[in-house]
Amino acid sequence: MNTSFVKRWILGAPMSLAQARHERLSKTVALAVFSSDALSSVAYATEEILLVLVLAGAAATALTVPLSIAITALLAVVAISYQQTIHAYPTGGGSYIVARANLGPGSGLVAAAALLIDYVLTVAVSVAAGVAALTSAFPSLYAHRVALGVFFVVAIAFGNLRGVRESGRIFAIPTYLFVVSLAVLVATGAARWLLGSLDVPPPHAVILRAFSSGCTALTGIEAISNGVPAFRPHEARNAAITMGWMAGILGVLFLGISVLTSALGLLPTEDQTIVSQLARAIFGNGLAYFAIQGSTTLILVLAANTSFADFPRLASLLARDRYAPRQFRTLGDRLVFSNGIVMLATFAALLIVLFHAETHALIPLYAVGVFISFTLSQAGMVRHWLTDGGAGWQWRLVVNGIGAVVTGAVTLVIAATKFTHGAWIVVLLIPLMVCAFRAVHRHYDLVAAALSLDHLSDEPPVENTVLVLVGDLHMGVVRALRYAQSLSPSPKAVFVELDPSFTPRLEERWAKAGCGVPLIVLSSPYRSMLRPLREYVDRIQRRTPNSVVTVVLPEFVPRRWWQHLLHNQTALLVKGALLFRRGVVVVDVPFHLDV
Repeated sequence: MNTSFVKRWILGAPMSLAQARHERLSKTVALAVFSSDALSSVAYATEEILLVLVLAGAAATALTVPLSIAITALLAVVAISYQQTIHAYPTGGGSYIVARANLGPGSGLVAAAALLIDYVLTVAVSVAAGVAALTSAFPSLYAHRVALGVFFVVAIAFGNLRGVRESGRIFAIPTYLFVVSLAVLVATGAARWLLGSLDVPPPHAVILRAFSSGCTALTGIEAISNGVPAFRPHEARNAAITMGWMAGILGVLFLGISVLTSALGLLPTEDQTIVSQLARAIFGNGLAYFAIQGSTTLILVLAANTSFADFPRLASLLARDRYAPRQFRTLGDRLVFSNGIVMLATFAALLIVLFHAETHALIPLYAVGVFISFTLSQAGMVRHWLTDGGAGWQWRLVVNGIGAVVTGAVTLVIAATKFTHGAWIVVLLIPLMVCAFRAVHRHYDLVAAALSLDHLSDEPPVENTVLVLVGDLHMGVVRALRYAQSLSPSPKAVFVELDPSFTPRLEERWAKAGCGVPLIVLSSPYRSMLRPLREYVDRIQRRTPNSVVTVVLPEFVPRRWWQHLLHNQTALLVKGALLFRRGVVVVDVPFHLDV
């Protein structure tokens, strides 16, 4: 079966560059497209705070609301800070771009490494949380949570490889369904609590660890500043307004869930999320409960899709700047960065398997990378206002300065409190990735220097020695011999003697139909094909140091793929053995069989 047919059947027909769409979004649609990651974090942020507080005893859970208020205040600081970034970088101001432009390549690479790690973890955490929401409603699926998580990752990757666009209609319905569902949950719960119709238990009666866990509520905020060009004019103004809307909705929902959870005295359990417990306590097991769980599952899965747009885009920017392999810059048949999508899906699925699709196990790795990128972005904006100025730069400088200080302090808190719980992995990975980026960049610089035309005058003339490697004499070899004669007036045929009894018969036939090309017989007492050939090539190169040896390989190609299994792959072995030899060119001359 043709591999290109299989590829088209799975991924769809190739798309021309003219089919690339650049959809301009209204504020309401953009809120759905860019905020699904940030808004979905309210599904697990409160639970992560409680998971830490319960370790200190029941009385410590009373700190849930004060910590949530502090995190909401932090959210306001970060959102206002990023609004300044939006106005300064209307073409898109991701942390990598801002840090690299204002703080230098090193800071940009640290931000890029933190973001790439964050995108992988966003997929793993969001999918794991989505599976948790699903299994809370259907406990029988709990044992299959890892398989479900991997399935969701593969499904999202498949959709992105097919070039599914971030259509406003696709994102708007589940995002607003989630917002409305959670808003109804919070409003109904608050009303019943105030009216005394909720069964509220009597009040009972680490802080930094709980705070750092809750800071996962801020993940995904940067998405709007990355996507400013997608907004309708005036792009920066509309993006800044949307950022404010997103922060407001996120803050209200997060704080509302924390207050109600604290009022009801809910505690995390292994098989049911806090949102599920809250929905059951308020609505029972009716339709409203399943609507909330369904919308939560859907928004969490869609939140993972945001990373499938951002990770490949950032990888392509790194490849453009020669800090990542060039393959990440290549658009696939469906006008998407396929290599980045596949890599992201692979790493995210691996994390889900390794951590058994447990959101709580993945969270300690999560927030440190997010806040490193926040801090570098805000510090870069401080440098931007000091260097470039602009209208109202003084108060913008103050806003971004506060943002840099606050997010920097939070970064230290998260790294310190979560270090032994898994954050050390991210702290170690970031410098390793930066070293890898620099190694890639150094390689490309050396390649560019070696290929520079400045060396043109040093290049000596080439003397080409053409060898045709033969194992028998047939029409495929004859075609290769004639091709070799078109390259050089005096090619040579080389036969490695594995069976001495066969050599006389070959020489007899060669004298009749060898196209006038001399046959060189290389003895191989140990029946090795490659060693005598390499030694012969070495002798030629020692005689003429500036020569190029062209090895022509006759190869017949069967009509059907399975017929390849019936033949020796000698040509493939020879190509592999000679591929990295300096001054050797390997040419394959196929002879296609019709049987």
